Amino acid sequence: MALLDLVRDSPGVRSGLSIAAAVGLYGISFGALSVTTGLSVLQTCVLSLVMFTGGSQFAFIGVLGGGGAPAAALGAASLLGLRNGVYAMQLNALLKPPAVHRPLLAHVTIDESVATGLAQSSLQERRRGTWTAGVGIFVLWNVFTLVGALVGDQLGDPRQWGLDGAAVAAFLALLWPRLRAAEPIATAVACALVTVLTIPVLPPGTPILAAAVVAALIAWVWHRVRAGRDPLLARETR
Repeated sequence: MALLDLVRDSPGVRSGLSIAAAVGLYGISFGALSVTTGLSVLQTCVLSLVMFTGGSQFAFIGVLGGGGAPAAALGAASLLGLRNGVYAMQLNALLKPPAVHRPLLAHVTIDESVATGLAQSSLQERRRGTWTAGVGIFVLWNVFTLVGALVGDQLGDPRQWGLDGAAVAAFLALLWPRLRAAEPIATAVACALVTVLTIPVLPPGTPILAAAVVAALIAWVWHRVRAGRDPLLARETR
């Protein structure tokens, strides 16, 4: 009963569970695509357990599926996964988890768990949202990766099921309420344009890094603008 009360009363837990259900189901698509690329069921499952970052995993099998070498696939996946290191530093400063929890928190620090946590209004709910989304997605992602790998041949093209849009829709649902000021709207539009324009010309995994560089530049410019308007902030910047 206490668990049901927590789910009912905690917006962080509710959001985390919702995101976990939507994103975890997407693991079917990865599992099916991975075995279609040529990885075994065991290799596919190990990749989800160890790497556990959807974008990097899809970049990895995308490079392999396109005829790239395993080293190139690993490089693309690693570049795309760098953002999780930035997320982890942000969460460590924000949530201040005990040292014993940090390795697990780092492993479940992904786009969706960070966004779920940051969307909450209090520190307690941020912790609940981050952990619920991160652990929930990890469990369901790995379960459905196995399902997709086992039934991949029977699914046909996984994209025909619309599973490739599940994670995108879930992340946009988290992002949309935060687009209420000029800075986040400008950043979102600029990063979307950079990503779309660079996908045809850059290796898999690198368009998101280009977008991250643009986001960092925009944040720096906005900070300088605010510093120019606020003498106290300007002194802190210097």
